[in-house]
Amino acid sequence: MLATAIIVFREVLEAALIVGIVLAASRGIAHRGAWVAGGIAAGVIGATLVAAGAETIAAAAAGMGQELFNAAILLAAVAMLGWHNIWMTTHGREMATAANRLGSEVRDGARPLWALALVVGLAVLREGSEVVLFLYGIAATAEGAGGMALGGALGVLGGAMAGAALYYGLVSIPLRHLFAVTGWMVLLLAAGMAAQAANFLVQADLLPPLGNQVWDTSFLLTDDGLVGKVLHTLIGYTAQPAGIQVVFYVATLIVIGGLMLLTGHVRGSTADTRRPGRQSQPSPAE
Repeated sequence: MLATAIIVFREVLEAALIVGIVLAASRGIAHRGAWVAGGIAAGVIGATLVAAGAETIAAAAAGMGQELFNAAILLAAVAMLGWHNIWMTTHGREMATAANRLGSEVRDGARPLWALALVVGLAVLREGSEVVLFLYGIAATAEGAGGMALGGALGVLGGAMAGAALYYGLVSIPLRHLFAVTGWMVLLLAAGMAAQAANFLVQADLLPPLGNQVWDTSFLLTDDGLVGKVLHTLIGYTAQPAGIQVVFYVATLIVIGGLMLLTGHVRGSTADTRRPGRQSQPSPAE
């Protein structure tokens, strides 16, 4: 439930951010609400079609072996989560700026009104499609349908409320900090999914276990207890991991986390060099 809530919250928040910026920048335009609502509806319908297609693909691929299929879904979700975090690190600000510029251009008459619906619809479709893949990855880790439904509902509610608060200016936390926190939380979720995928591949005899039990912390915290399940969801905790699971977990943290730090550093350096008067200012060391 927690993994579902975190992922859905982040995706809904990103879509709500675009919707909120477009609405704020297009204030005063007649019928803008109807066009934006139409774009949201179109995006939801498109994401529903993507979900239906995913069901068809899952049914067709189920014959390849449940363990192998689950591992493939999990690894695909890990790849998408990693790409998503890295992309948002470098392009999140540009995405918000573009949405703000679009609203202003529509308000000034330089762009047609239907452009609002198009941008909002594509944002909702993109985030909704990512949610579909992520939830398939979570389902492969045997999270119950009831827990996923509850987590999804909480994520949608939380994301919509946060988006509305951002629109009305009630949130004092800078948006970059909010996305940074959720980004690192999603990274831990991805690492846990990668470790679970490795476990499925071991069960399918496609990978060596590299040790069936690297350590045993079940005397401190079992996988079946409430706290153990929460930590398993949030950070991929396993009381008795195989060696290959540890390798996949650490490798995911290093690769995705390293790329997030690298792209964020490059992004910050580029912004500094473009800032007017930056070169004339002494550095702290001076």
